[in-house]
Amino acid sequence: AVVSTQSTGKDEFVKELYKHGAIKFGEYKLKSGIMSPVYFDLRALVSLPRLLRDAASLLYSAAQDMNYSCICGVPYTALPIATVISVDHDIPMVIRRKEMKDYGTKKMVEGIFEQGDECLIIEDVITTGGSILETVDVLNQAGLKAGSGVVLLDRQQGGHVNLANNKFNIRSVFSISDILDILLRGGEIDQETVTKTMQFIQDNILYS
Repeated sequence: AVVSTQSTGKDEFVKELYKHGAIKFGEYKLKSGIMSPVYFDLRALVSLPRLLRDAASLLYSAAQDMNYSCICGVPYTALPIATVISVDHDIPMVIRRKEMKDYGTKKMVEGIFEQGDECLIIEDVITTGGSILETVDVLNQAGLKAGSGVVLLDRQQGGHVNLANNKFNIRSVFSISDILDILLRGGEIDQETVTKTMQFIQDNILYS
């Protein structure tokens, strides 16, 4: 019964994301320049506090048996998610800067931590895993260890393979297949949309 409740909760979460436009189908230009039939705009979560908390709860659950003493959200979308996890579960958080300040301490990692502390990385979406690896590099340079992380959505384009090749352990709450399955079963999208999206994913696997 517990599993089905969790499953129902996850299904409702995905449907709500879709309803609020955080999951879109159409034609969207990705950062790489490729046109995609699906787009995930999880920045919208900051305006949807209940869903933001749900996202934080799902990610925290996914990391249950991982060892860490602090967390770090990959800037910028995962920052508010990491903040909710930190506050709800009393876990220290550090913030990775995207650019160094030219005044004050000039630190790239803000927060209080000990050298050698294990930091869990929180991410919203992975495609190549590049943003996570950049974050690992910055945390390592500051003296933190970062060998594992949790992500809300894996686009199934090889990011997990790239991360594994770099000795990073990633765990995802949803794959793109899960999202499509939930929305298809809920009558939100049709089979043609599923087929088109999965074909795009298979044609654009970046690491295998």
